[in-house]
Amino acid sequence: MTRTTSLSDSARVRADARVGFALALRRSWATRLYPLLREQAEADGPATPEQVHDAPVHRWFAWTERNSQKQLWRAVQRRVRLDEADGVDTTSDADLLGSARLDPDLDLPDWYTAVDIHLQPGGVWSTDEAAAVYELGAKLVMLGDNDDYGFHRLFGTTTLDGLSPERIVDVGCGFGKSTWALKQQFPDAEVIGVDLAAPLVTAAQRLTSERGLEVEYRQADARSTGLPDACADIVTSTMLLHEMPPSAIGELMHEAARILKPGGVLRMLDFHPTGDTVRDTVMAGHGERNNEPYMPMLFETDVSALCAAAGLTDARWDAFDERATGRLDGLEWPDRAEWHFPWAVLSATRPDEATDGG
Repeated sequence: MTRTTSLSDSARVRADARVGFALALRRSWATRLYPLLREQAEADGPATPEQVHDAPVHRWFAWTERNSQKQLWRAVQRRVRLDEADGVDTTSDADLLGSARLDPDLDLPDWYTAVDIHLQPGGVWSTDEAAAVYELGAKLVMLGDNDDYGFHRLFGTTTLDGLSPERIVDVGCGFGKSTWALKQQFPDAEVIGVDLAAPLVTAAQRLTSERGLEVEYRQADARSTGLPDACADIVTSTMLLHEMPPSAIGELMHEAARILKPGGVLRMLDFHPTGDTVRDTVMAGHGERNNEPYMPMLFETDVSALCAAAGLTDARWDAFDERATGRLDGLEWPDRAEWHFPWAVLSATRPDEATDGG
């Protein structure tokens, strides 16, 4: 008996094949082209940024990064549309745990809406479909290394271990992948996720509720959360700072200092220069190739000084190994041949009342 493949099945196979091709291209870019780029740039000794750019494979490396990212978004969008066409959502808002507080009057900053960050067409803030595309694409872009969001759990367990917070505020929370991990780690704490994009706030509540967790999500600017003074024990973010201009980062630190209780702590996962010329040059170029114009600015910004200006003390960066170890002590990353991001954790503290204000 011959099985007949439906039009929907055939479309899904094609969509999955497109996703698979884009991911295979990205794996080749990370595991084959990057080591070759390093070999060519260091052929005559320690590399300079000019030698990285002049390496014969650099043009192909840069083209592959940008175009595989574009291909991935197109493929993921097709897949999301197929899933939406085939699926029936029977969950009502009344069934959801937690809350999603939207602010229809919130003015999104120009620096946020003017650029399609990550090359995602229309940005994550534009539609519910864009949020669904970002959710799937953000998982795939990690090349299978974060399928169960272990990366985000590792951030919490290795930077907040030993703390007993009553309230955690996770700013720039996106669709909640870091926020629900914090709620899993601290089930007795009140956890609040804050993001500019209404579609992401709505998606975050749904995804968190699906995991049986209750979190309050708010559509708000991380620089002006609307939360009371001195209300949080911990303020966190994951991969937010490099998507903000330096002036906005300074404002964010002032807001974090305002809402933190005396003795409260700041923990933010982002990127940091490594001192490796090849890696740092590639990372600076990544900002341009991936439509992340503020990333090179972050590398040139003294974020610790911005923390100090906001009244936060003991600011420091530590390397972060996303594979297993999590936060390390100092800015020394393990040697790896393939391309990988220079993850790092920013830590700071709001002084307790005995020392607040010097």
